[in-house]
Amino acid sequence: MRVSFSANFMKRVKIFKYILEIDAFIIDPVCKGIANKLGLREWNEIVWIGRYLCMDNDFGEHWFDNWEERDKVESKARTFGIEYDDLFVIDPSRFKDSRDGPCHTDMERKCFWTDVLISLELSIETIFSEARKYNNERELNDDGYIENLELIIEEIISEGV
Repeated sequence: MRVSFSANFMKRVKIFKYILEIDAFIIDPVCKGIANKLGLREWNEIVWIGRYLCMDNDFGEHWFDNWEERDKVESKARTFGIEYDDLFVIDPSRFKDSRDGPCHTDMERKCFWTDVLISLELSIETIFSEARKYNNERELNDDGYIENLELIIEEIISEGV
């Protein structure tokens, strides 16, 4: 399958906002708003991205299942107005498998993934494509299908994201 590039591939959306003081992430508010408009929400708005990053399987939906790490920064996060469920803390052990490695220490993996997530941007077209795919699956399951998804996409484009 050949991907057709359009002007929308040039428009980028920042996925995360890094909060240095607590060494944690939140979903960038623009990304969160777009994901919610498009129905890209399961446990959170970035589950689908984790699937891509973690060998394109459902293990990836759990890439931020790290309650112990969240617990450590919860009280400090609240001083910044960040709720517990909005916290995303990197647990470096979730980014390794022991089949042929690991090749890096926990600290090296944590630094690497912090860098990656700080800089992570996706094209708006990639996000739209995932929303269409997800919406088609929901139509088949009769669960949360968005009838006017294409109109919502057009509204987002007209807002100049």
